[in-house]
Amino acid sequence: MEITNVNEYEAIAKEKLPKMVYDYYASGAEDQWTLQENRNAFSRILFRPRILIDVSKIDMTTTVLGFKISMPIMVAPTAMQKMAHPEGEYATARAASAAGTIMTLSSWATSSVEEVASTGPGIRFFQLYVYKDRNVVAQLVRRAERAGFKAIALTVDTPRLGRRESDIKNRFTLPPYLTLKNFEGLDLGKMDMANDSGLASYVAGQIDRTLSWKDLQWLQTITKLPILVKGVLTAEDARMAVQAGAAGIIVSNHGARQLDYVPATIIALEEVVKAAQGRIPVFLDGGVRRGTDVFKALALGASGIFIGRPVVFSLAVEGEAGVRKVLQMMREEFELTMALSGCTCLKEITRNHIVTDWDAPQARLVPKL
Repeated sequence: MEITNVNEYEAIAKEKLPKMVYDYYASGAEDQWTLQENRNAFSRILFRPRILIDVSKIDMTTTVLGFKISMPIMVAPTAMQKMAHPEGEYATARAASAAGTIMTLSSWATSSVEEVASTGPGIRFFQLYVYKDRNVVAQLVRRAERAGFKAIALTVDTPRLGRRESDIKNRFTLPPYLTLKNFEGLDLGKMDMANDSGLASYVAGQIDRTLSWKDLQWLQTITKLPILVKGVLTAEDARMAVQAGAAGIIVSNHGARQLDYVPATIIALEEVVKAAQGRIPVFLDGGVRRGTDVFKALALGASGIFIGRPVVFSLAVEGEAGVRKVLQMMREEFELTMALSGCTCLKEITRNHIVTDWDAPQARLVPKL
C-alpha cells in the first residue's frame, strides 16, 4: 500500500519497532491530554482562502537566522534515532540536506556531532541539554561549533523529566549496543537499567535543575553561535527571552512529554508572537503533520516549524528514503495549501487567511483588513 500522508508512517512503525522503542517515541506525559491536543487544536483553525490569484509560481523559500532554506519546514531534535534505524541520525542528516532544510541534532543522539557533520554539507543546529558539569556543556558546544553547526537550540523545559508512564512500565533504557555518542568519552554515554525509566534516572543524575536565565547569558559568553530558546509557552517568558539576548524562540511543549495540560503549541503561539513584537523570530514544534498545519502556524506568526515524530517514524519504516518522503510530502501539501489559499510566497500568508475558534464572534465574520 502506498503511503500518501505523514500519519500513515506511525502505524507501520508501531508494527515494526520493539514495544519499548515505539512507546518511547510515541508517548506523552501522564494522561497524554496535551499529546492529543497538540494535534486536535489544529482542527479548530479554518481557512479563509482568497480566489482568482495567479498561483502558477509559488516560492516557499525562507531564511532562518540568515540561512536560506527551501521551505519553512525543519527537522526537530529527536533523541536516540539509531533505535529506529541502524543509520539513525546519519540518514536524517542526509535527508534534511537533500530537502534543502535544517536538521537539529539532539544532545542525546546516537551519532556524534562529528559523525553527523561527516555526512556532507547541510545547515544543522544543535539541541543542548545543560548538564550539572558545565565543562561537559562547554566542551559539547565547542565541538558543535567546530563541526560546523550553525545555532544552539537550548531546551529550557526539562529541569526534570516529565512522567512518561509507558517508559516506567517498559523500564525504558537505551539498548546495550547503542550509546549517547556525544558523551561517549565522558562516561555519560550509557544509561543504566532503573526500577522506573532509565532515562528519568539519567536526567535526575545529570541534568541541571538550577538552570535559569543567567545560564543563557553564560552560554553567550562561551559561544558566538545564535541561541534559540526551545520550550517557551507564555508571553512573559517570550519577553524575557528577548531581553536575555536569545536569537529566536521555539514555542514547544516538548512533544507533550513534559508537563501535561499545557496548551497545544499552536494555541500558545499567538501569545508568544505578540510578546516578541517582531524583535526575534518565533518557531513552533508539536503536532505538525500536514501542510495545512504549516500554513496555520505561519498565519499565526511563526517563521517556520519543526517536525519530530514524523521523522523518527518514517526513519523506522524506510530509513533515509522515509525521511526524504516525509519532508517531500509536507512540502507538496504546504505548496498546495498556499496555492488554494491564494498565496504565492510566505510573506503573503496573513492572519486574515485563517479564522480560529478563539476569535471574537464579530471577527469571525469580518476580520480587520
